[in-house]
Amino acid sequence: MSTRSDSLTPKLFTVLKGYTMAQFGKDVVSGIIVAIIALPLSIALALASGVNPEQGIYTAIIAGFLISFFGGSRVQIAGPTAAFATIVAGIVASDGMDGLVVATLIAGILLILMALLKLGTLIKFIPYTITTGFTAGIALTIAIGQCKDFLGLTFPKGTVTIETPDKLKALFANIYTLNPMALLVGVISLIILILWPRVSKKIPGSLIAVFAGIFLVQFFDLKVNTIGDLYTISNRLPAFHMPAISLGIVRKELSNGFTIAILAAIESLLSAVVADSMINSKHRSNAELLAQGIGNIGSVLFGGIPATGAIARTAANIKNGGRTPIAGMVHSVVLVAVLVILMPYASYIPMPTIAAILFMVAYNMCGWRNFLSLCKKAPKSDIIVLITTFVLTVVFDLVVAIGVGMITALVLFMKRMSEESELRGWQYELDENGDDPDAIELRQVPKEIRVYEIDGPLFFGVASMLDDITAKDFTKVLIIRMRGVPAIDATAMQALDNLADRAAKKKIRLIFSHVNAQPMRTMEKAGFIEKIGKNNFQPHIDDALARAQEILSV
Repeated sequence: MSTRSDSLTPKLFTVLKGYTMAQFGKDVVSGIIVAIIALPLSIALALASGVNPEQGIYTAIIAGFLISFFGGSRVQIAGPTAAFATIVAGIVASDGMDGLVVATLIAGILLILMALLKLGTLIKFIPYTITTGFTAGIALTIAIGQCKDFLGLTFPKGTVTIETPDKLKALFANIYTLNPMALLVGVISLIILILWPRVSKKIPGSLIAVFAGIFLVQFFDLKVNTIGDLYTISNRLPAFHMPAISLGIVRKELSNGFTIAILAAIESLLSAVVADSMINSKHRSNAELLAQGIGNIGSVLFGGIPATGAIARTAANIKNGGRTPIAGMVHSVVLVAVLVILMPYASYIPMPTIAAILFMVAYNMCGWRNFLSLCKKAPKSDIIVLITTFVLTVVFDLVVAIGVGMITALVLFMKRMSEESELRGWQYELDENGDDPDAIELRQVPKEIRVYEIDGPLFFGVASMLDDITAKDFTKVLIIRMRGVPAIDATAMQALDNLADRAAKKKIRLIFSHVNAQPMRTMEKAGFIEKIGKNNFQPHIDDALARAQEILSV
């Protein structure tokens, strides 16, 4: 059975070899603890996503089980995450649940295709500044979205709050409706969430905050909205639902599906990498992408929302002894029992408590220390990408943020590379070793021979500098030294071809010195070596100069 990192074989099938009852016991305990952690988070994230609370549980059950079963990580725990909340809320508000289902089905298919095409390793080409920028942007968006419930505000009927600027406008316009009792419950819940980890790390603070919030509202009869006041709670098991699919809705949801797929891939693989470092293991990136595709398709077809690997829940799994996908599968099974038995009691959870939980989720995911560190230490071009992605995520959405962020990063990268590329002409002098034109010991190069040295990659951003290669009336041979050129592209190849044509018209011979492997392959494929002559490609500058002398002597 293949164990390569690009294999599609689920980790479950590998780790079951030599599986012991002792490890099974640890996985079961860890699965139960993670389910307890996932319960309030799944409800809170469902509400932040604009769907009913039980749909968060459906997601953790269906996607959590499928992704653990088919996944490429030993310990990954999947379910609803904060990264998807704003995207899902926007889709549901504009296109309804059917629109979300179609978008997620598209995302699932794209993730499966990415896995089959072995694209798991390509995720490393998304710059760290972009992931940091949009993660911080999503965190801020979530926090802004929870201010209404935390403060107990009341918005007039018909108030539009889909986009973050709309939410901010509505918050300031209706701040006079602040409910002190709601704020009190929210603040107490937030204090518990902050301080409880100092008391116990085994029992999640979110669960204690939920119990405390229910007690405050019910015992003191506080006029505070609960989940039951705003939503209908159901403890029914997930049921299959296939939406009406047409070409029109597929076209409309294509960009949303692409965004969900990219974000699911980034989040899940980042989580898997973090988990690897904690247990000294190595995940299978393509198997993980395949599982993410299967899990997301299964989730939305059974009433859930998009899911991905959850770093916090994965870390909790590891800390509690989980070391195989069995723990993730147990977590899903436990949540089934919780759904059937305890879900009706979720109606008593106060909305300010849910807001406090999501404030902590936003704080933990924002990575503000990394954000500030990049702003202080990173090159200006990276800071531009970081800030651009962050602002666009908050003001617009993730589709715009990732698209513009990637384009900005690529443009700035090409600019940086173009600044590293350099063309120098020798002053008819060369040291006897042929390595340093500025050395003390020099020998004369005949004036009929002109030498140019190129440093840095030759690509379309710098190809025009080849036009600066000039020759005197007495020049008979041009030597192009390319030891510092690691790669060339088609545009640079065309520029070299034009240089050869210009030289031929002036009856000047071209000689190339020390052409590296990739440029040589590109030249050979383009027929350039045959055009110039194979004997005019020399491995060293001394050989090139000797060849030039040979040409002059004819």
